[in-house]
Amino acid sequence: MPYRSVGHSGLYLPAISLGFWHNFGDDKPMQTQREIVRYAFDHGITHFDLANNYGPPEGAAEKNFGRIFAEDLSRHRDEIVISSKAGWNMGAGPYSFGGSRKYLFDSLDASLKRMGLDHVDIFYHHRPDPDTPLQETMLALRDIVASGRARYVGVSSYGPDLTAEAADFMEEEGCPLLIHQPSYSILNRWVEEPGDEGESLLQSCANNGLGVIAFSPLAQGLLTDRYLDGVPEDSRAAAGKSFSQSMLSEKNLSMVRALNDVAARRGQSLAQMAIAWVLREQGAYGAETVSSALIGASSVEQLAHNLGALDNLQFSTEELNEIDRLASDGGINLWAGATESKKHDEG
Repeated sequence: MPYRSVGHSGLYLPAISLGFWHNFGDDKPMQTQREIVRYAFDHGITHFDLANNYGPPEGAAEKNFGRIFAEDLSRHRDEIVISSKAGWNMGAGPYSFGGSRKYLFDSLDASLKRMGLDHVDIFYHHRPDPDTPLQETMLALRDIVASGRARYVGVSSYGPDLTAEAADFMEEEGCPLLIHQPSYSILNRWVEEPGDEGESLLQSCANNGLGVIAFSPLAQGLLTDRYLDGVPEDSRAAAGKSFSQSMLSEKNLSMVRALNDVAARRGQSLAQMAIAWVLREQGAYGAETVSSALIGASSVEQLAHNLGALDNLQFSTEELNEIDRLASDGGINLWAGATESKKHDEG
């Protein structure tokens, strides 16, 4: 497993990290979850990414991870990076969403209790909140670090301009933001598009010293061979889990089939190529623009297969040009509406 530096910090993350968004709720066998986590750690995945609302039900992924951690990994705590987040809905009440100081502190305390930890290594604000001043959210993150509840803090799904504003504020407060977690894949390239100030999110992160960890590099599973011949019964699309069947348009499937041919010529599966593409060198922003690719796994076999992406991270100019020619936006950025705060937009 190669490890990559994270922004202007001394922290390193594995090139591939394991996310708990799906497959670690109470609807999945605990033994399967345990096998995936153990296999991940044994193969160099030292970063486990969670959030307060991962399940089902909300909180279940943290609870289940806490059990696995206590039984199998607690003696390796200093070798593991554990992250969690708060920002999306955690309940129906008025204090279970957003970016308020109350919500962020209370949510993190609950997350630590579920996982049986005294701190996380990275804590994120999961999305911008249009109803909370940015300064309140950032000061809460600063004080979370000062309290010892988290070693580092970051943001997720912030747009480029808001990211720069947040980074400037935190730099002045002496608690720099460590990392940004955006969605990013061959079919979802919003992080490369310029914001109102002319910078893309990738450029904004590079200029402000933030690392980037890309979630959904497989476009919710679209960038695999699962949907080339229909919708499998056990797929995310069939289950309606963050995957609308509208994503399986003929346009998208045509792109997927063409990209699958490119991957085959590289000696990779489409999934392996998609992960490698996110981790590719991008000279415009630095050799290692993306610190880590964040993937899920429903089985040890799937995780082992996707780790094979690391066998070939190099792309020729011809391959990159062909991928750019074949792929366009697939309409799968489910988080597009969360990337800017209304208060920021209104000046």
